[in-house]
Formats: sequence, C-alpha cells, structure tokens
Amino acid sequence: MKYLSLAYLVALFGFILLPVVTLVIFSFQDGRLPVPPFKGVTFEWYAKILTDRAMMEALGNSLIVALLSSLVALTLGFLAASGLARVVLPGSVLMRGLLIAPMTVSYLIIALGLLQMFNKIGIRPSLLATGIGHVVINLPLCFAILYAAIGEHQKSALKAARDLGAREWQVLWFVAAPMLTPALAAAFFLAFTFSWDEFIIAFLLTRFDVTLPVEIWSMLRSGLSPATNAVGSLVFLVSVIVVVTLELTLFRKGSK
Repeated sequence: MKYLSLAYLVALFGFILLPVVTLVIFSFQDGRLPVPPFKGVTFEWYAKILTDRAMMEALGNSLIVALLSSLVALTLGFLAASGLARVVLPGSVLMRGLLIAPMTVSYLIIALGLLQMFNKIGIRPSLLATGIGHVVINLPLCFAILYAAIGEHQKSALKAARDLGAREWQVLWFVAAPMLTPALAAAFFLAFTFSWDEFIIAFLLTRFDVTLPVEIWSMLRSGLSPATNAVGSLVFLVSVIVVVTLELTLFRKGSK
C-alpha cells in the first residue's frame, strides 16, 4: 500500500509538472524551434527577451496592473467580508451571492460587457480599463477567501474591540487585519497570479500599452520559438519564488 501511494504521488506530480519541465528544457534549445530532438544548451533566448524593449514594457505593465488591481480587489473584498460577517442583514445571502457571481461568468462575457460599458462612458481601451476588469474578476475571489476565514473567534475579538471603544477603522486595521494575515496574503497573491496570467480581458481592453500575456500572444502569431518558452520559464520562476517565500515565512509562522 505504501509503494502504491508513492507511485500514485509520482504519477500525479509527473502529470502536473511534465508540461512545465518540457517548457523549461526547450527554453534552452540551441535551435529555432522548441521541439525534439534537444540540440544543446544556449542562453541566447533569455538574452533576447531580456533585451527586448517591447517585452520588458509589457512585463512592467503586467506588474503594475496586477499589483494595483490586486490591492484594490483585496481592500474591497476585505471591507465587504468584514461588514457582512459583522451583521446579518435581510439581504445578506443575496449580497454574498451577487459578490461571488462574477466567478461563475466567463471572462469573455465580462470583457465584452466592460468593453461596451467603457465605450458608453468614454473610457478608452487602456491599462486602466484592464485594471478595472481585473478588479471585477478578483474581488469575488478575495471576498470568498476572507469571508470564509472569519470564524466565531475572529467575530468575538472584533466585537470585544468595539465594546472597548475602538473605532471601526482601528478594529479593521489593528484587530481584523492581523488575525486574517494568512488569508489576506493568500487572497492577494491568488489575485495577483490571476491578473498576471489573464489574457482575454487584457486583450480586449488594451490597445497600445499591452500586458505580458498579450505580448506573448503576439509572439506566438509569428510561430513557435524557444523565446516564448524562455518567457514562460521566467514567469514560472517568479511564481515559484513567491510561493516558496510565503511558505517559509508567513504561512509557516501562521501554522505555529
């Protein structure tokens, strides 16, 4: 049974990680196509993308949009979760449903709706429009994570702080936020990751200043290249560094 479980874990991780391993290996391909056979190791493609001005601008745009939209979504989700957890209103169930509803809607439908709305009110396709779109899709995620993390213990602590005379912003900043730090971090980094990788909304709501996924799509239109593998490998490396850092610092500290 022990060896069967081990074999199952190996097969599971192999199934999950094989595409990523293949992507990384062929990012070093000493040839023009990232396909077998592997012809040798070269860092040419990494040097090419790191010196590509359009790629670096798209990378900066993605970082800005992901960071700001995730912070806005986290703040709004935190406030909504704290408010709905504090009091039970006649329409609380409906409010929670409406807040979570965008998670069940296709990104394409959301993007088309936002595009039409922005055209009506005069907002042109831009990084701002993309950031608003990412707030729309990440706010339900942040709300769901934070609302689920607020248990009876947290509610009792918040109530005690209010009974002792703390103002609402003090309760949220000095009591609620520290208790929900792991959940806040999880919500933020999930929102950041979804915004970082999101393509459809960014494609429809940007024009000249594009994000990294849109720039990668532009590269793919000209055909397969190890350069696209190199971009994907760097993005994956950043994600791994973030996850490992969180595990070694925040989450491990929270479990203790």
